[in-house]
Amino acid sequence: MGSAAASPPPSGKMSQDELKRVAAHRAVEFVEPGMTLGLGTGSTAAHALDRLGDLLRAGALPGVAGVPTSLKTELHAARVGIPLLPLDGARIRLSIDGADEVDPDLNLVKGRGGSLLREKMIEGAGERFVVIVDESKLVPRLGCTGAVPVEVVPFGAPHTLGLIRKVFDGFPGFHARLRTVADGDLGSAPFVTDNGNYIVEMFFEDGIRGDLQDVSDRLLRITGVVEHGMFLGIATTVIVANTDGTVTVLHRKSKLI
Repeated sequence: MGSAAASPPPSGKMSQDELKRVAAHRAVEFVEPGMTLGLGTGSTAAHALDRLGDLLRAGALPGVAGVPTSLKTELHAARVGIPLLPLDGARIRLSIDGADEVDPDLNLVKGRGGSLLREKMIEGAGERFVVIVDESKLVPRLGCTGAVPVEVVPFGAPHTLGLIRKVFDGFPGFHARLRTVADGDLGSAPFVTDNGNYIVEMFFEDGIRGDLQDVSDRLLRITGVVEHGMFLGIATTVIVANTDGTVTVLHRKSKLI
């Protein structure tokens, strides 16, 4: 993993949202006219969409179009004037998205917002993947700060949840649950992704220790699991907005694990 020198800090203290905007605008500097982009989902990626829309309206990025990673992003991109394309046949030159966690090897946890499957399909298909985060997202191990999501089919979801729990027998403090949302008089109901699936949330007392690729393989071998939120070896660049207002750019030498 390489790094670029941090840029000088702006004057005054910046909020977390301002830091997200700084990182997003820096990522958009990688965009060139004529590119097809993977358009990420979430609060940080939203700043990149807004910036892209501004530049497109100003005529600075002719020929740029995007493949959205969620229905929410599709609506946002259309609203700011970004032309949209389907994934089918698109040559994605660059994807820009946020992350929930970034480890020292630039592996990621993504999808706490529920868009992990489309994000991984689109960002994994692209030539480059630029991740935009603030400093709070840097972790020593994946799974340190919150849920690691797993998308599962609705049929037999409690059974699939039980099989996921078996993968982590013996992990200290591990627990998993189906994500739910408030549902009026019914109390709660399963959260449903854009693909009509459910989300299992996995929690770890001190992050995932051991071989991440082995953990990935064991999860994906479970019938009923669609995909998980560990993005291993996919990110090529991570742009970090630091709490002091500087920006650090980290590079991976290769996309291969």
